[in-house]
Amino acid sequence: MTDAIQLRTIEFEGTDSGPHLLITGGVHGNEFTPMAAIRKLSKLIDANVLTGRLTLVPIVNRAAFLNGARTAEDGLDLARTCPGRCDGSVTERTAVALSELIRSADYYVDLHTGSSTESLSPMSGYVLHKSEEILNKQREMARAFNLPIIWGTSATLEGRSLSVARDANVPAIYTEYMGSGMCDADGVQDYVDGCLNVMASLGMIERTLPDSAIEHVVEDDRPDSGHMQVQNPSPITGFFESYAKLGDTIRAGECIGMAIDLNDDTAIPVVAGHEGIVLGLRTFSRVLKGESVAVLIETNAGKTKTSSKR
Repeated sequence: MTDAIQLRTIEFEGTDSGPHLLITGGVHGNEFTPMAAIRKLSKLIDANVLTGRLTLVPIVNRAAFLNGARTAEDGLDLARTCPGRCDGSVTERTAVALSELIRSADYYVDLHTGSSTESLSPMSGYVLHKSEEILNKQREMARAFNLPIIWGTSATLEGRSLSVARDANVPAIYTEYMGSGMCDADGVQDYVDGCLNVMASLGMIERTLPDSAIEHVVEDDRPDSGHMQVQNPSPITGFFESYAKLGDTIRAGECIGMAIDLNDDTAIPVVAGHEGIVLGLRTFSRVLKGESVAVLIETNAGKTKTSSKR
């Protein structure tokens, strides 16, 4: 018999009834800013002035964390494995535990960063849920979190924490903030503030919301929108040198950087497949053929698109 995974949770039960908010970090084992932020957030919550219930999970994927990598030793990406299998590998069983917790919540925030090899511009995102009511709640949560970029993407991608929330009709957002294997101090604070802002927007705590820091809001309903790992692949295995910076606006055909051949130092340009805002950049210079070197949020395609500084 395979042992079930038990996630470590930190629970707060308020004095008045209200929504149940779930906040998770560490779905990937090498994303450290969310883990630190949730630990810091847990020290700030006073159940005596809380309305509703708050569940915090600092590290969902403990096996991946102990492995010092994005995934556990089974090599499965937890964010592609939900809802998992009770009789499966450690990642599949972790997916079962995470999925059960998501279904128990009324609202969900999943905190991420880029991996050890990439960095992502601070953003919040959500799936374009078929229910207008749920979609609008997700938009409100993303705006309350108050990071510079908001990205709404296809609801058809499977295996993810947000696909579990989608199927359970739980309004949910995810966030990204830098990465490259670092624990970013600014990111920790922005994540703590963002979570508190969402709690205030849900009526769970009293808190004055800050002025908006949002610069771009983009919604793209094409089937592969939100699938970051397929964008702008390297043409060769080699050394990648980036010419772009996070937040840049890149035109279609513009050079993002160079992939340099190890045998003769030939530099092959990696050009943008479409116009967009640079959301993600590879920061680990060794790149394999086919690996993404940049993620662009396309601003001229999809269902709804706006670019606004507020």
